[in-house]
Amino acid sequence: MDRTVSIFQLKMEDRTSFILLSSLLLLTCGTSGQDNAGCVRPILDAKIELATNQTHFSPGVPITLSCKQGYTPVSGPRRIVCTVDGTWTNTRYMCIPKRCPYPDPPAHGELYYEDTVYLSTINYTCDEGYTLNGSSTAVCQANATWSTPAPECKAVSCGLAPIPQFGLIIYDKTVRGGKTYFGTGGTYRCLPPYALFGNPRAECTISGTWTRTPECRVVTCPPPDNIEKGYMSNEDRRDFDFMETVKYGCNDNYALDGNMEIVCQQDGNWSEMPSCKASCPVEIQRAKIEYNGEKILISDLKIKVILHKEIISVYCKDTVRNCTYPIPTQCIDGVLKLPECFEELSEFEYNLNSTSHPSEIQQC
Repeated sequence: MDRTVSIFQLKMEDRTSFILLSSLLLLTCGTSGQDNAGCVRPILDAKIELATNQTHFSPGVPITLSCKQGYTPVSGPRRIVCTVDGTWTNTRYMCIPKRCPYPDPPAHGELYYEDTVYLSTINYTCDEGYTLNGSSTAVCQANATWSTPAPECKAVSCGLAPIPQFGLIIYDKTVRGGKTYFGTGGTYRCLPPYALFGNPRAECTISGTWTRTPECRVVTCPPPDNIEKGYMSNEDRRDFDFMETVKYGCNDNYALDGNMEIVCQQDGNWSEMPSCKASCPVEIQRAKIEYNGEKILISDLKIKVILHKEIISVYCKDTVRNCTYPIPTQCIDGVLKLPECFEELSEFEYNLNSTSHPSEIQQC
């Protein structure tokens, strides 16, 4: 009869230690149907191989064990012998996978792997702005070496940025040797009187090319008009170039509303023109007011006029609570509206000690 001997498989899962794989044999021995007893070919662990294709063995015949490609032997003995009772002698012969050297990540890149034993795989990637020069994968071979050397991660370069006619570029950082790299940026400008059309910002992209280059075109504006109640710094009746400016001012008792300077814009039009607004007479005879952050008697206001958009504050009285509160009012193009609650002092009250004025009474 056939008899089966099971030899157990051992395994240690530790990256820093041997992975002990079973080389224990499942041997089937017995009669071969012939008169003489012997052994049948042993059933081996998948990692172990025999040096012969023979299927039946006589007592006393030895077999030499070896490891398949990519595996290395551990323990022993390496040879088993067919015994007279039809069994094979015992062995602890085991084969473990060979291990490749631990890989280092490429500069400016990363690698991913689960193990470094035979048939393990490494995957390489590069950081943004770098391209892989070499193979992106490597496999641990039977001779314990990686199938390909580690690749390099090379920076993406763009060369110098293209310059538009009549323009220039100012790089964000110093550029040397005629080379620029991914992420390098700059700002385009046009030489006067040319105007820039397109994106003024430039950047070396991940594809190794620069973003679209803008154009520099001639732009002019027609002669500007003067403003009512005012004057201008340049009355030449000519076309003005892009970015040229003209300044405005107002006649006495008028204030400029808007920017004092207009500029010839990219679309061939002037920026918004200012206007001259009338000042406001302060028709108060007897009171203390707030003006430019100070409390003053109205008689101390040298010219009883404030300019457009200037503000004064007058004081109203809360007779119920016996307290006062300031109310601001603003000059708008010659009109200064006083609040209804405001009451001028009598001549006697005004000339009396100023500490009794509403502005000096406890504030509400």
